[in-house]
Parts: sequence; C-alpha cells; structure tokens
Amino acid sequence: MRLKKYSLKQKILIGKKIQRVCRTNKVKFIINDEPWLAKKLNADGCHLGQKDMSVNDARKVIGNKIIGITCHNSIRLAKSAIKSKANYLAFGAFFSSETKRVKFHATTKILKKVKKLTNIPIVAIGGINSKNYRNLLLNKANFLAISGYIWKNKKYKPEKAIETLK
Repeated sequence: MRLKKYSLKQKILIGKKIQRVCRTNKVKFIINDEPWLAKKLNADGCHLGQKDMSVNDARKVIGNKIIGITCHNSIRLAKSAIKSKANYLAFGAFFSSETKRVKFHATTKILKKVKKLTNIPIVAIGGINSKNYRNLLLNKANFLAISGYIWKNKKYKPEKAIETLK
C-alpha cells in the first residue's frame, strides 16, 4: 500500500479494507515506507526506500515480518541490504513511469548480477506493463511491482489489466 497524499486516519481506513482483500485472496499486504503503520494494520511487512529507516530499525518496529528495500540500480545498496537481512531487494525503475518520477534506471543486467550474490527474492519496479513484464521474469526477477498499468490504464479497467498479464 502506497498512499503518499493521505492522512494517517485515511491510511488506516483504506489499509483495513486492503488488508481484508489481501487476506481473502491469500496475498501479502506490504506497507510502503511506514513500519509503524505496517504494525498498526498488522500488515505482512513493509517496504523501505533509501531515505526511510534502516532494516534493523524497522525490524524493531514490526518484528519478524517481511522487510524489503529499494536498491535502485546499485550492487552496493544490494550488498548492504543483504547484510542487513532484508527479505527482498527491489530494483528499478526499469521503464519510465507516471506513478513516480524516475531518478534511477535499472537494466536486466543488475538482476543477473544480484542473482549471483544471493537467493533473496528480487522485485522489479517501474513502468511494468503487459508488453515488457515477461523479459523481467526471464531475467531473474522473482516479483513485479505493477501499479500504473493496473490503476491508471486508459484502455482497461483494473481486472482486465491484470488479466492481460496472465
């Protein structure tokens, strides 16, 4: 759940609804940037950006839940996240995106390099759609973070957009 422009009260209300949908569908519920909110909502974990708290500090807040960390396009950041025992590593943006301004560009080469360092799951982020997602999976991404293609798709409603990814 990534809700940058909402109040804490709104995040809690929306988060509780998302939590129910995730539980019903047996999908992990991860909160972006806010370990305290992840704890309050009893989420499955949180995702941390490089400007958020450390993995160790987040672990003190949410305990033994999933913690992922953004590594942009950096082996150095990946090694640091591996050392701090992150549960997954996120790389991107692989493509341009309207969801978030792209500061770092990643290529599939980073996926292959990181797979040689660790077996921690890798998440690909940024501009992923029905035309480009397969290449990321073929190049060792374990998971894909797909937002804009589903929620801001001008051609398909969310359910149909998801169907195009199968």
